[in-house]
Amino acid sequence: MSSEPSKTTGQFHSTKGSAVEAIGNLTGATSWQQSGKEEHAKGEAEYKAAQAQGYAEGTMDRMTGKKDAIVGAVTGDKTQQTEGNLRRDKGEAQQELNRNV
Repeated sequence: MSSEPSKTTGQFHSTKGSAVEAIGNLTGATSWQQSGKEEHAKGEAEYKAAQAQGYAEGTMDRMTGKKDAIVGAVTGDKTQQTEGNLRRDKGEAQQELNRNV
């Protein structure tokens, strides 16, 4: 099991927790209600942690890419400039995917 937070795993546990809670509500089983609430909350927390990690990684790619693009432009290294621009664009896309709405 990975210690890294995962959006997919977080979403799974959030949905599963909601389903377990709903079954508990329908049957009156308070233990199911409680365990469903807890699993839902843990899933939401993992999703948000993965989202924050993805945004931070995107920020680093964006900054490193910008630096590489500038150094490439100044030194006339078109390859470094292009790779820097690509990494910056990748970072921007990753930030957008992980932006809190």
